[in-house]
Amino acid sequence: MGTRAEYLGHVKTVVVKLGTQLLSDKDGRLDAPFVGTIAGQIAELRGRGILVTIVSSGAIGCGLKELGLSKRPTDLAMLQAIAAVGQRRLMDVWADAFEPHQLHIAQLLLTRQDIDDRSRFLNLRNTLVAVHKLGGIPIVNENDTVSTAELEKISFGDNDILAALVAHALRADLLVMLTVVDGVLDGEGNPVRLVSHLNQARQLVRAEKSALGKGGMDSKLQAAQMVTDAGEAMLVADGRMNGVLPRLLAGEELGTLFVPAGKKRSSRSRWIGSLRLSGTLVIDDGARKALVENNRSLLPAGIVKVQGQFARGDAVGIACADGVLVARGLSNYSSADMARICGKKTPQVKQILAEAAYDEAVHRDNLVLERTGRS
Repeated sequence: MGTRAEYLGHVKTVVVKLGTQLLSDKDGRLDAPFVGTIAGQIAELRGRGILVTIVSSGAIGCGLKELGLSKRPTDLAMLQAIAAVGQRRLMDVWADAFEPHQLHIAQLLLTRQDIDDRSRFLNLRNTLVAVHKLGGIPIVNENDTVSTAELEKISFGDNDILAALVAHALRADLLVMLTVVDGVLDGEGNPVRLVSHLNQARQLVRAEKSALGKGGMDSKLQAAQMVTDAGEAMLVADGRMNGVLPRLLAGEELGTLFVPAGKKRSSRSRWIGSLRLSGTLVIDDGARKALVENNRSLLPAGIVKVQGQFARGDAVGIACADGVLVARGLSNYSSADMARICGKKTPQVKQILAEAAYDEAVHRDNLVLERTGRS
């Protein structure tokens, strides 16, 4: 097990996520002075050669205050309109905060389609890199004016997940989640400084007194899984702590550090790992060994069951009979065709599908093993 300095000493690119609760003052308004302190810390990091991308919540909250509304409406169109008003105000505050440091900001509003589509995912990366080359600070938020829980295909569901996906796009060295508590807390309310296995954290957050931040426990653990599986580190810390970002990057024992897996994943593997699963292929033990131990493709013969509906090229999970996910990848077949050929050997597949037949159900080049699926 390495030290914090070993995990963080090489960091050159960071994604910092700030939630609505952290960004708000005691009256629920956007806390502009606090945003100014964060901007100062980021400017300090930039002076050290560390590039920071911000994922900032708060558009709807800003809109409510800007419009003088006392409570959040339930009507979807109203919420989208409020987000449109609030996003402008949110960016005004960030722009004002960075102005004393002579740093410009760049707004990027994303939907789930910007991640799921490979070309748009790469374009997102290129844009973020270009903003940094111009000396700017990218500020990312979900496009609440069109992204909603009711439209699952273009919704992230939580900015913690969005932050992890932005980290994937950038291949960032570190994701920092700034919240209102000092990381993962144990059952007695004491911070856990290092998490090397996510099951350790999952057990802690089930404890009655533990917390990662109001309403954010599960999503932060999901983000940690995504980031650490890709081979990068994640920190959760109290954003109101004085000078928290420079202190974290200096290796000070603050917050909770989620330790990265040993091997870094490629950009393409990170993209595949970030896709939402449209279905599941249940495999036998022989196929599991071929994938996990021998680094092979998944053949139709090793599939025992097809779950869900998906098209050719969609992302599917690959699981054992006990439900444990061992891999995910891009399917060479639709769910209908996969159901016809599962359990069949290659000559039989070619007889059934003729010229539409592929040797592999999921090719190794389009497949990513789950870290928990490794022997």
